[in-house]
Amino acid sequence: MNTATPPTPSSVLQVLPATGYAGDVSPQLAFQWVQSGEAVLIDIRTDAEREWVGYVPGAVALAWKQWPGMALNPGFDEGIKTAASAGKKVLLLCRSGVRSVAAARRATDLGLEAYNILEGFEGDADERGQRGHRGGWRLRGLPWQQG
Repeated sequence: MNTATPPTPSSVLQVLPATGYAGDVSPQLAFQWVQSGEAVLIDIRTDAEREWVGYVPGAVALAWKQWPGMALNPGFDEGIKTAASAGKKVLLLCRSGVRSVAAARRATDLGLEAYNILEGFEGDADERGQRGHRGGWRLRGLPWQQG
Protein backbone atom coordinates (compact mmCIF):
# COMPACT_ATOMS: atom_id res chain seq x y z
CA MET A 1 0.00 0.00 0.00
CA ASN A 2 1.35 3.42 -0.99
CA THR A 3 0.93 5.97 1.80
CA ALA A 4 3.13 8.65 0.27
CA THR A 5 1.60 12.09 -0.18
CA PRO A 6 1.16 12.92 -3.87
CA PRO A 7 3.45 15.67 -5.11
CA THR A 8 2.13 19.20 -4.98
CA PRO A 9 2.28 21.07 -8.30
CA SER A 10 4.88 23.82 -8.18
CA SER A 11 2.26 26.38 -9.24
CA VAL A 12 0.51 25.80 -5.89
CA LEU A 13 3.72 26.74 -4.09
CA GLN A 14 4.12 30.17 -5.66
CA VAL A 15 3.30 33.57 -4.21
CA LEU A 16 0.86 35.42 -6.43
CA PRO A 17 1.22 39.20 -6.68
CA ALA A 18 -1.27 41.39 -4.84
CA THR A 19 -1.94 45.08 -4.31
CA GLY A 20 -1.41 46.50 -0.84
CA TYR A 21 0.10 43.40 0.81
CA ALA A 22 2.88 40.86 0.22
CA GLY A 23 0.86 38.41 -1.88
CA ASP A 24 -1.66 35.59 -2.16
CA VAL A 25 -0.67 32.03 -1.28
CA SER A 26 -2.36 28.66 -1.58
CA PRO A 27 -3.39 26.79 1.55
CA GLN A 28 -0.64 24.27 0.77
CA LEU A 29 2.11 26.91 0.68
CA ALA A 30 0.74 28.53 3.84
CA PHE A 31 0.87 25.18 5.64
CA GLN A 32 4.42 24.60 4.39
CA TRP A 33 5.54 27.99 5.74
CA VAL A 34 3.89 27.36 9.11
CA GLN A 35 5.50 23.91 9.37
CA SER A 36 8.96 25.33 8.57
CA GLY A 37 8.56 28.08 11.19
CA GLU A 38 8.68 30.87 8.58
CA ALA A 39 5.20 32.15 9.32
CA VAL A 40 2.44 32.51 11.86
CA LEU A 41 -1.12 31.60 10.84
CA ILE A 42 -3.82 33.98 12.03
CA ASP A 43 -7.43 32.86 11.66
CA ILE A 44 -9.45 36.06 11.30
CA ARG A 45 -12.89 34.44 11.23
CA THR A 46 -15.36 35.09 14.02
CA ASP A 47 -15.37 32.99 17.18
CA ALA A 48 -18.67 31.46 16.01
CA GLU A 49 -17.20 30.41 12.66
CA ARG A 50 -14.23 28.72 14.30
CA GLU A 51 -16.39 26.97 16.88
CA TRP A 52 -19.16 25.78 14.56
CA VAL A 53 -17.29 25.15 11.30
CA GLY A 54 -13.82 24.16 12.52
CA TYR A 55 -10.40 25.60 13.13
CA VAL A 56 -6.72 25.05 12.38
CA PRO A 57 -4.84 23.71 15.42
CA GLY A 58 -2.09 26.11 16.47
CA ALA A 59 -3.49 29.08 14.54
CA VAL A 60 -3.88 32.37 16.37
CA ALA A 61 -7.58 33.23 16.70
CA LEU A 62 -8.06 36.94 16.03
CA ALA A 63 -11.34 38.09 14.48
CA TRP A 64 -11.14 40.82 11.83
CA LYS A 65 -14.85 41.51 12.26
CA GLN A 66 -17.01 40.58 15.22
CA TRP A 67 -20.31 38.77 15.35
CA PRO A 68 -23.09 39.92 15.46
CA GLY A 69 -23.13 42.86 13.11
CA MET A 70 -19.69 42.18 11.61
CA ALA A 71 -18.20 45.39 12.99
CA LEU A 72 -14.43 45.74 12.75
CA ASN A 73 -12.65 44.35 15.79
CA PRO A 74 -11.22 47.37 17.66
CA GLY A 75 -8.51 45.11 19.12
CA PHE A 76 -7.31 43.78 15.76
CA ASP A 77 -4.28 46.07 15.35
CA GLU A 78 -2.89 45.36 18.79
CA GLY A 79 -3.72 41.67 18.50
CA ILE A 80 -1.97 41.15 15.20
CA LYS A 81 1.12 43.05 16.33
CA THR A 82 1.26 40.80 19.40
CA ALA A 83 0.67 37.61 17.38
CA ALA A 84 3.26 38.41 14.71
CA SER A 85 6.61 37.07 15.81
CA ALA A 86 9.59 39.19 14.82
CA GLY A 87 10.74 38.39 11.32
CA LYS A 88 7.95 35.91 10.53
CA LYS A 89 5.50 36.16 7.69
CA VAL A 90 1.87 36.69 8.70
CA LEU A 91 -0.67 34.42 7.00
CA LEU A 92 -4.31 35.47 7.19
CA LEU A 93 -7.13 32.94 6.89
CA CYS A 94 -10.87 33.66 6.64
CA ARG A 95 -13.83 31.66 5.31
CA SER A 96 -13.22 32.13 1.57
CA GLY A 97 -10.18 34.36 1.13
CA VAL A 98 -12.06 37.68 0.93
CA ARG A 99 -11.96 39.24 4.43
CA SER A 100 -8.34 38.13 4.72
CA VAL A 101 -7.41 40.47 1.84
CA ALA A 102 -8.60 43.48 3.86
CA ALA A 103 -6.85 42.15 6.96
CA ALA A 104 -3.62 41.58 4.99
CA ARG A 105 -3.72 45.18 3.78
CA ARG A 106 -4.23 46.43 7.34
CA ALA A 107 -1.39 44.23 8.64
CA THR A 108 0.86 45.61 5.89
CA ASP A 109 -0.09 49.16 6.94
CA LEU A 110 1.09 48.18 10.43
CA GLY A 111 4.51 47.19 9.04
CA LEU A 112 4.04 43.41 8.82
CA GLU A 113 4.82 41.08 5.90
CA ALA A 114 1.27 39.86 5.37
CA TYR A 115 -0.20 37.28 2.99
CA ASN A 116 -3.76 36.29 2.12
CA ILE A 117 -4.50 32.56 2.04
CA LEU A 118 -6.46 31.88 -1.15
CA GLU A 119 -9.67 29.86 -0.89
CA GLY A 120 -9.88 30.44 2.88
CA PHE A 121 -10.96 27.73 5.29
CA GLU A 122 -14.12 26.63 3.42
CA GLY A 123 -13.60 27.74 -0.20
CA ASP A 124 -16.20 29.20 -2.55
CA ALA A 125 -19.87 28.25 -2.53
CA ASP A 126 -20.90 25.66 -5.11
CA GLU A 127 -24.00 25.73 -7.34
CA ARG A 128 -26.15 24.72 -4.33
CA GLY A 129 -24.72 27.55 -2.23
CA GLN A 130 -22.71 25.13 -0.06
CA ARG A 131 -19.09 25.60 0.92
CA GLY A 132 -16.47 22.93 1.42
CA HIS A 133 -16.60 21.49 -2.12
CA ARG A 134 -14.65 24.13 -4.07
CA GLY A 135 -11.27 24.71 -2.51
CA GLY A 136 -10.32 25.72 0.98
CA TRP A 137 -8.02 24.61 3.77
CA ARG A 138 -10.28 21.69 4.76
CA LEU A 139 -10.81 20.39 1.23
CA ARG A 140 -7.05 20.43 0.62
CA GLY A 141 -6.66 17.90 3.43
CA LEU A 142 -4.68 20.19 5.73
CA PRO A 143 -4.95 19.84 9.53
CA TRP A 144 -8.17 21.06 11.12
CA GLN A 145 -10.47 20.17 13.97
CA GLN A 146 -14.09 20.70 14.81
CA GLY A 147 -15.89 21.06 18.10
